[in-house]
Amino acid sequence: MSLPADLFDRLAAHEAPPSEDPPARRAAVAAILREQHDTLDLLLMLRREHPLDPWSGHVSLPGGRHDPCDADLLATALRETHEEVGLALDPERELLCRLTPVQARARGRIVPMDVTPFVFRWTGSDIPQPGIEAAEVFWLPLGAVASGALDTDYLYEDDRGPRTLPGVEYEGRVVWGLTLHMIRMLLTAGGAPR
Repeated sequence: MSLPADLFDRLAAHEAPPSEDPPARRAAVAAILREQHDTLDLLLMLRREHPLDPWSGHVSLPGGRHDPCDADLLATALRETHEEVGLALDPERELLCRLTPVQARARGRIVPMDVTPFVFRWTGSDIPQPGIEAAEVFWLPLGAVASGALDTDYLYEDDRGPRTLPGVEYEGRVVWGLTLHMIRMLLTAGGAPR
């Protein structure tokens, strides 16, 4: 499946409802899209290993927990993106939409926190660089995700035993769980559901 030619227009027109009963803890992430050589890519990061991070070692969108100093969740996404991948996003020019907040999960369990994804169209020339929380950053081709060409099974194991979960694999990195769910939300909002 190829991506719709009007994907950016569809995303810009997308209006997600706010969280109906937001939990006390909230987070925001940035789904950053770039066009390059007739492809559309999504910026992802591999989180550094850290014993206190429940998503340690996972592939994720840049973002994190809302801080009291943040004016709102958009400010959270902007701050965290700058800290984690070194990009200063311009919401006036680059923000396309906000997606529906999703319930956070960690290690197979519900976390009392929701995560709000904001979608941006990257127009800058800076090259993303991993910050202190990121081991690496990379661009994932969205057309290949939408077509199913990168589909894989991810074996996840916790105290309840092993489970096979859907994922996508790109250059040895597997995207699964909450991050994959948000990518699929983005594709659906952009007119490329699977």
